[in-house]
Amino acid sequence: MFDINNILRANIKNLKPYSSARDEFQGEASVYLDANENAFGSPLDTNYNRYPDPLQYAVKKRLMEIKGVPVRNIFLGNGSDEAIDILFRSFCNPGVDNVILVPPTYGMYEVSANINDIEIRKVNLTEEYQLNLEGIAEAIDKNTKLIFICSPNNPTGNSINRPDIETLLANFSGLVVVDEAYINFSRQKTFIQELTEYANLVVLQTLSKAWGLAGLRVGMAFASEEIIEVMNRVKPPYNINEASQQLALQALQNIEQVNGWIKDTLTERDQLVLQLKEFDFVLDIYPSDANFILVKMTDAKGIYMFLVQHGIIVRDRSKVELCEGALRITVGTPQENTILINTLKTLNEQS
Repeated sequence: MFDINNILRANIKNLKPYSSARDEFQGEASVYLDANENAFGSPLDTNYNRYPDPLQYAVKKRLMEIKGVPVRNIFLGNGSDEAIDILFRSFCNPGVDNVILVPPTYGMYEVSANINDIEIRKVNLTEEYQLNLEGIAEAIDKNTKLIFICSPNNPTGNSINRPDIETLLANFSGLVVVDEAYINFSRQKTFIQELTEYANLVVLQTLSKAWGLAGLRVGMAFASEEIIEVMNRVKPPYNINEASQQLALQALQNIEQVNGWIKDTLTERDQLVLQLKEFDFVLDIYPSDANFILVKMTDAKGIYMFLVQHGIIVRDRSKVELCEGALRITVGTPQENTILINTLKTLNEQS
């Protein structure tokens, strides 16, 4: 049912990508005189005078060992946002095609669609924050190219029912993009395991959350080899800088430390939920498979401003449809969570 040629933009089919000498030459050389770099080095302790590996092979090889996915099925982007943008630019014709979003969800899907002049068709999640499959089916037409599903979902924190996603994968002729930015905190298994089953599946992950590398901006996309080849053609030649590649590779050696942080985060999340439930102004706390919780409050905006005045920043989601009156609170360190709870206690005493 899925054929990449049916959804690929014609100009991308015919695109001849930029090719550097590093693309054309394989292996190591003793003298590099191809890229007009500064041959003398960098005014830093580490030299960054040479352009980085355009396809980030060393990092992908380590990811292959961790994720069990061949290098040819991995794309690295300047954050997941770059992968999202490249999917729009590769598969959606501006002013013609459309994509389906399922709010409330991650805001960059809509921003990227608008930047690329792609029609957005919104099919809200149900009251239980699950997919409205009937509504999605009605929204699809011949120009629908992408469906974005965030699971665990941001900002609600819950995982989307796996059989529902599989139903879309089996019946939709475009790409189903499953954004797993928070998968490390979830009991659900990753959809990466299904890449061989569904040719139209794209899985997004990131090193920004559980891996603690938000400042390096390294996002991942996992998909069929033909989809990855398209994304590599469209991306800038050196989209991941050398410092980010080196530091990401170094971090990827420390799985045990990251797993320990994940365990600590989940413990803190459960404790934070118990403590927040004690406040009269907390109306509901939604189940979470992520490193944050969505909390419905009597006066979300007022409480948000109170926290800001005390130097505590959370995310005000009170005006987002289906998240009315709610704040999204990231799980911090034990010390940060204690400061949050103690600050809210002073508010509770005032009310």
